Amino acid sequence: MDLPRIGFIGLGLMGRAMVECLQKGAYELTVLGHRDRTGVDEALNHGATEAETAKALAEEVDIVMICVGTSDQVESRVYGEDGLLAGAQPGQVIIDFGTSLPASTLKIGAALAEKGATYLDAPLGRTPAHAKDGKLNIMCAGDRAAYDKVKPVLDVLGENVFHLGKLGNGHTIKLINNYFAMTTACAMSEAFAMADAAGIGRQELYDVMAAGPNHSGMMDFIKAYATDGQIDLAFTVANAAKDVGYYRQMAADLGQASRMSGAADATLREVRDSGDGALMVPELVAWMATHLGRKTA
Repeated sequence: MDLPRIGFIGLGLMGRAMVECLQKGAYELTVLGHRDRTGVDEALNHGATEAETAKALAEEVDIVMICVGTSDQVESRVYGEDGLLAGAQPGQVIIDFGTSLPASTLKIGAALAEKGATYLDAPLGRTPAHAKDGKLNIMCAGDRAAYDKVKPVLDVLGENVFHLGKLGNGHTIKLINNYFAMTTACAMSEAFAMADAAGIGRQELYDVMAAGPNHSGMMDFIKAYATDGQIDLAFTVANAAKDVGYYRQMAADLGQASRMSGAADATLREVRDSGDGALMVPELVAWMATHLGRKTA
């Protein structure tokens, strides 16, 4: 049986790893240029073709995959005379693998439906290393028939592939997940910094906290840096700030007010806006230890 032709937009670290995995699976790919040519050139060297515009890409493929950082970046590839919407075809499935605002996702989905195409949101869990080996967690949502159509391809990329109901649910769940994770990371980083200020060893603090119900995988990510200088969570503060900000925007779009995300949002924005957005989230421990004595605005 012929494999579907795939168009891929966004060959950053995650995207290029996903493309590598798909090419290992013998899929024919068309890719769209990226400001960093590394991933594009790797894909071309392994047989991919390059489209000049998102419209041209959409006109050539059965499935379009998008893996970019923000909703604004997704919309910039969808709209306009050279965008995906202009080239979308009836029966085509377009998948957003990024972490986007659900309201934007629903808007794009409605626009593509008018062209006979179907939009799915499918944010990712795990890392580019997992992507290369087809071990991602994929949180897909949207039309069930379209999901079933692309499920064999998602199974190439993911070890755990979920269908989560209506369009937008994937991005909603991912934002709730990341809000909780980054709130935990900020709280644990401050806990280690406060222990420093009190003259308490970080390992001793961890031993007590980890013996009770506070213990979690996120605690262990932060602890690995706090006690061993090891970064096991390669996720930047800038990305964390974006995701928590999106969570708060999502809450507002739902007519709700998030009480618990405020501290994490303010902290992550403070770190980012001070010029330290490139820090990895576990490095918040060191940032907190340096800045804990400074009052916030």
